[in-house]
Amino acid sequence: MSEAKILIVEDERKISRVLQLELEYENYQTEIAADGKQALQLIEEQAWDLVLLDIMIPELSGLEVLRRVRKKDETTPIILLTARDEVHDKVSGLDLGANDYITKPFQIEELLARIRVHLRKPVQKQTTGELLTVGDLAVNLNGHEVKRSEKLIELTPREFDLLVCLLKNKNIVLTREQLIEQVWGFDYYGDTNVVDVYIRYLRQKIDKGFDEAYILTVRGVGYTIKDNGA
Repeated sequence: MSEAKILIVEDERKISRVLQLELEYENYQTEIAADGKQALQLIEEQAWDLVLLDIMIPELSGLEVLRRVRKKDETTPIILLTARDEVHDKVSGLDLGANDYITKPFQIEELLARIRVHLRKPVQKQTTGELLTVGDLAVNLNGHEVKRSEKLIELTPREFDLLVCLLKNKNIVLTREQLIEQVWGFDYYGDTNVVDVYIRYLRQKIDKGFDEAYILTVRGVGYTIKDNGA
């Protein structure tokens, strides 16, 4: 059985070479792309078990590469490498479909641990036609469709997963840590305030313009969807 193939997308030659040496020492097969266009070409030509993708690369940014890749491939694990430390940049990457991110400078041991987690994590797919509802809000899991008062609402994959988590736990207050574990995964190492950002996104789409707000904040605890008809 061959070892996993990892594509390293990094324009800083010293960093990419160090990463390549460390990964090959762990028996991974690697290749390096120094810019966004080269990365897209390699991703289209070959199958990769995981991609390490720096955000600040020439030709096409890492986020643009991520956006284009996710149009065709929703399953290959992608870990963002970034020197940026702002929540907005982290959220943008996760929102576009990144599985994880790590902020430079990082310890190689931590990166290797995250790689191992994503390589062994099975792809989870919804196979049920279950309908989750509260009031006039309905979520079709199989169709990945959200409606309120019969109006179709477009959500990103992460927003959809967060809404489903809240609906499956109606009337239960979930902490940020619980939401991180259930929506982002146990291996997520980022800040829990990313939950607040996504709750704000959901409220803009689900509650804004309606008389009743479904997504509620319990101060000092977390968030819930309350079913008044339960």
